[in-house]
Amino acid sequence: MGKNVKIIIALHKNYEVPQEDIYLPLHVGAEGKESFGLKEKDNVGDNISAKNPFYSELTGVYWAWKNLKADYVGLVHYRRYFAGKHKFLVNGKTKNILSAEEINKLLDQTDVVLPKKRNYYIENLYSHYAHTMYVEPLDITGEIIKEKCPEYFPEFEALKKRKSAHMFNMFVMKKDIFDKYCEWMFGILFKLEKRVDNSKYDSFHARFYGRVSELMLDIFLRTNKIGYKEVKLKNIEKQNFFKRVKSFLRAKFKGEKYGKSF
Repeated sequence: MGKNVKIIIALHKNYEVPQEDIYLPLHVGAEGKESFGLKEKDNVGDNISAKNPFYSELTGVYWAWKNLKADYVGLVHYRRYFAGKHKFLVNGKTKNILSAEEINKLLDQTDVVLPKKRNYYIENLYSHYAHTMYVEPLDITGEIIKEKCPEYFPEFEALKKRKSAHMFNMFVMKKDIFDKYCEWMFGILFKLEKRVDNSKYDSFHARFYGRVSELMLDIFLRTNKIGYKEVKLKNIEKQNFFKRVKSFLRAKFKGEKYGKSF
């Protein structure tokens, strides 16, 4: 028998997605929102769907943690997938995306699959965050880690040296590792809620829980010495790299924080 793998696809709008059993389209932030036809929504069962304006795709991760029965659990986004050899139709375009056969072969070799690391080259992870976002939530996350689970703090401090990370909260994990990760991550983020006033930030920057968690993934894996395999990232929509570089330079040299996602 094959492995029971479920990879949720985080969606907040109608969007064509790969038609294969391993992929589970999930309406994230469904609480209080009009349905657009998906069977699965993150506001049923044990959920934090109402926190989506702040937690972004993490409301889907929480829903999967509490409600999804599978041997392996993963997350991709409606416009970001793991690259593969199989062709799927996504939003009217044929794209090479990881198939069930491919992910099963990978999971024969490892318990965790991640996207290729993003490299920042001229900045470390901490300084990049500080230049492009408001750094207070990240600093307070470090304080909570030091207080609550100090064994993880050296890897938090390593953010000030490392220049690459597995971003976008994309992964496939064996369920026991996924459970341990979620318990650790959400335990810290829920404490962070009590120490940071969301209302001081605009709607874009108030989503800092999702951004902080992107950096928490490697902290968790490296501290627990959990191995993984990397797969290339497949963007469904065109990326404006010129605009991204321009915005980064303004953030680094003029102190202009990012104002939207790229």
